[in-house]
Amino acid sequence: MSIQVSLNGLSFCTLNCADHSVIWYKKIKFKKEYNPVKILEQIELLFASEEELKRSIDEVVLLFSNDLYSLVPGEYFIEEDASNYLKFNTKILKTDIVAQDHILDSTLVNVYIPYTNITNFLFDKYGEFEYKHTVSVLIESVINLHKNNSVNLYLNNNDGYFDLVVVKNNTLLLANTFSYDTKEDFIYYLLFTAEQLELDTSKLHLWLLGNITKESSLYSITYTYIKNIDFLLCNFDLSAETHSTQEFQREAFTLINSIKCE
Repeated sequence: MSIQVSLNGLSFCTLNCADHSVIWYKKIKFKKEYNPVKILEQIELLFASEEELKRSIDEVVLLFSNDLYSLVPGEYFIEEDASNYLKFNTKILKTDIVAQDHILDSTLVNVYIPYTNITNFLFDKYGEFEYKHTVSVLIESVINLHKNNSVNLYLNNNDGYFDLVVVKNNTLLLANTFSYDTKEDFIYYLLFTAEQLELDTSKLHLWLLGNITKESSLYSITYTYIKNIDFLLCNFDLSAETHSTQEFQREAFTLINSIKCE
């Protein structure tokens, strides 16, 4: 089972690796952004009422989806100084624990702050489990999808924020998370990123993931400025018809990718 925790919602996905079926999927959107204490209260209520969360689980992966992270080249990463990499873009409390994901064969380290109250709760429920940052999963999942010389942008949209990964020649140029309130905010951050990286919007290729459709206002305003847009084709071999749709697989992309069936 993979669990994604963000400030404005929760997502759960339970996968049966034997027959590649999704046993259970649930997405919850909060009315507003919650702090980690309030999020844990929601998780506790869900574990008390949801029968699917009472079944036996072989593997649990917890994903933190937020902007409390910083990417560091592996060759420059010093574990003892991990918190220093975060000081310039987030407020760190003395009680915060700093975690890191070593990705792309440890050529890159994602330093981030996990919510320890939530990890402690899940440890009491399941024992040892793995946790990582959603952006770490996203980067590793898309870095080699399109082996070409063009610039590929992968935008994973969530409710009120999106993760953006920029890849050129199978090399990561940027990964960042942007919060937005309006479609104008959305396109501003996307175009600003392209400008800062000196990318030609007529030549780059934008791949969409997450909670976005061709009928949405986000897609419409983006297509005004970027014509080369596609919805990412996912190739998860899931048996159930309801979960084999491209719409579901794009929405649950990081949740499914975080589970390694062997």
